[in-house]
Amino acid sequence: MIICCKQKSSYQIDVKKGKYSFKEIMKTSWMRSALILALVATIAGLIAIWLFQAFDFSGSQFFSDIEEIFLAYGLLGIFIATIIAGTIIPLGSPALVAATALFGVNPIALIIVSTSGFTIGMIINYALAYRLGRPYIEKKMSQTDLQEMTWVWQKWGWIIYVIFGAIPVLPVELLAFICGFLRTRLLTFIILSFLPRLFVFTILVYFGQSAGIWLGIG
Repeated sequence: MIICCKQKSSYQIDVKKGKYSFKEIMKTSWMRSALILALVATIAGLIAIWLFQAFDFSGSQFFSDIEEIFLAYGLLGIFIATIIAGTIIPLGSPALVAATALFGVNPIALIIVSTSGFTIGMIINYALAYRLGRPYIEKKMSQTDLQEMTWVWQKWGWIIYVIFGAIPVLPVELLAFICGFLRTRLLTFIILSFLPRLFVFTILVYFGQSAGIWLGIG
């Protein structure tokens, strides 16, 4: 069992401490924003899949050209995109991975490349917060969000990080800043960034492949 040691006092934040049960976490502004964005993206994706099936776009020249692009450059593109997505720029890496799988890109390579890319992005977040500290983090999130997430981390530690990493809609990228800010153990951070996303992207690749077969694309 991994135990997070107490951090130096210079990295503590003075805020009103809450219990921060999972129910209370769900009520925070940063969590509500993430869930709303995820809901909108999910609905849009399902509508797009339904439209593609209903109007049979899979046989068009457009889709043939798109498939060739994905097969030729999909792995490189997804590697770059997941690095960027891991650094809190909202590219929606889960949706990108599923879409790439939909066009028949090698599934094993796609899982490894996307997981590695996202982990690199998370390490970049960690390193920036570690090196630049609170002034940098407050450019990425409000002071209130920073305070709330710090207390969430201090209550739940690595458990909450793994949960956020294993559920695509949760803002694990923000927690990467907290890990760097509090100077948590780097090796543990890397391992627990990689493994949950490996699980997530494996499921998404399977979903994308299945959707591609259903649509007659993959």
